[in-house]
Amino acid sequence: MHTVYLRIMNAIEFPHPSTELTLLQERVPVASLPIPWKTRTFGQRIPAGFPSPAADYIEKGLDLNEYLIVHKSSTFMFTVAGHSMKNAGILDGDQVLADRAIEPRHRHIVIAVVNQEFTIKRLYMQRGIIELRPENPDYQPIRFSDFDELQIWGVVSSLVRRFRI
Repeated sequence: MHTVYLRIMNAIEFPHPSTELTLLQERVPVASLPIPWKTRTFGQRIPAGFPSPAADYIEKGLDLNEYLIVHKSSTFMFTVAGHSMKNAGILDGDQVLADRAIEPRHRHIVIAVVNQEFTIKRLYMQRGIIELRPENPDYQPIRFSDFDELQIWGVVSSLVRRFRI
């Protein structure tokens, strides 16, 4: 039987500055981002079929920081590099928000540190088995042996994607 050293991190800890971030290129504390930006929203849902006049339905603004971030001081933004989570809708170049205040549970998508390397995967914790599973059949789950170290760095709470135009 293998012993897995699972440490769910509650305090903010950063890897040594010389540590190379493998799948996630950078982390940016959301608290350091600019003042909230609001955009006007429409009170009517957009049909994906036939056009609908919408000029009479403009409502209050939407603060994207307020909408996407629950715990401002413990939420960080990462840039995803790679394709292991594409079937979860997380693509190369996407920005994900990871909230360190959310307790990780089975099936959460998490930012993890495995043997001092960052990764983004789906957490599997059932019947004494702990794995990090990709959402792409081209990749294998990460299973743990005696001397592997798994740190759950945060739970992915939001995704931001800019369309190429």
